[in-house]
Amino acid sequence: MVTKTPKINLPKPPRVVEDDSDGTVVLERRTQKTRPPSMYQVVMLNDDYTPMEFVVMVIQEFFSKDLETATQIMLKIHLDGRGVCGVYSRDVAATKVDQVMDAANKAGHPLQCVSEPVQP
Repeated sequence: MVTKTPKINLPKPPRVVEDDSDGTVVLERRTQKTRPPSMYQVVMLNDDYTPMEFVVMVIQEFFSKDLETATQIMLKIHLDGRGVCGVYSRDVAATKVDQVMDAANKAGHPLQCVSEPVQP
């Protein structure tokens, strides 16, 4: 069985610039480019049992939306079957989903909430 050795992308070493006048060596600094974190959208799914008022309250409480915006999101969930409540980094989105699901379970509602990667 033949296996391939994995390629490891290491950063290039800094370029050495020598100054002949006094024998000092200076390393040239290279800027590193970092990618922004991948973003995830928190999506609530429609069901026929969770009261609309509860959904609006959850959106206001956990996503810091005003009453009008929360109502618009709730109506989108109700009419389209799903609605985006916010876009966050992966860890924050997972925390928001956990908070919503915990509140729904404590209130006895079958509300479902998921996070999914944002498509670029």
